[in-house]
Amino acid sequence: MSGSIQGEDTWTVAGRTFTSRLIVGTGKYKDYAQNAAAAEAAGAEIVTVALRRVNLSDPNQPMLVDYVKPDRFTFLPNTAGCFTGEDAVRTLRLAREAGGWDLVKLEVLSDTKHLLPDMEETLRALKLLIIEGFQVMVYCSDDPVYARKLEDAGAAAIMPAAAPIGSGRGIQNTLNLGLIIEQSKVPVLVDAGVGTASDAVLAMELGCDAVLMNTAIAEAKDPIRMAGAMRHAVIAGREAFLAGRMAKRSYADPSSPRAGLI
Repeated sequence: MSGSIQGEDTWTVAGRTFTSRLIVGTGKYKDYAQNAAAAEAAGAEIVTVALRRVNLSDPNQPMLVDYVKPDRFTFLPNTAGCFTGEDAVRTLRLAREAGGWDLVKLEVLSDTKHLLPDMEETLRALKLLIIEGFQVMVYCSDDPVYARKLEDAGAAAIMPAAAPIGSGRGIQNTLNLGLIIEQSKVPVLVDAGVGTASDAVLAMELGCDAVLMNTAIAEAKDPIRMAGAMRHAVIAGREAFLAGRMAKRSYADPSSPRAGLI
């Protein structure tokens, strides 16, 4: 999935190869111009597009594609706001008709305050989409058992939530996330819950292939500056993962030898 030579470290999903490991959303920004500037500052190559919230077809209103250019970014249509498998499948059929997109992000949410994914409904929707020829990156809970089921059903990528959408609380369960990374043969991306740069670093240090975020950048006091910070954070975390951290010890280990002291 990934290279190991500095400057040539890429990752691949559904046969498409990318250099940037930071994916950004297209919601909650002041306007499309700020969204585009943040995506550029983040160095992103993929942007997620919530079809229910973003104008892709009405030329009388500001259009996302006039700012976030489809020839510059890979659009990843998602099913934000869908609560049933049928709703999600219908939404992604429209995406394929509108833009020819077949690499998509599936999310089927539980209708609750926490907006965590309904995993039974998510798995059912995934199977329907696979039959129709979609390449599906799947937003899911940090449950290693369900993550395996999604992969077995044909998911192109596993995208466990670090914490509830928009909460900014960071990774809540490093153990489960680590188990998912260890067992998965497809890319694993932290999706939802990132709040600041250290959260992105941790995700990458654990071995994630990429990080997806929206609110952490869009609701920062300075979104463009935060986008740049996240770009550096993802790179730093990935480099640390590739370098291989030192072993943790219970006691001190002096840097200087004890022998030969004056």
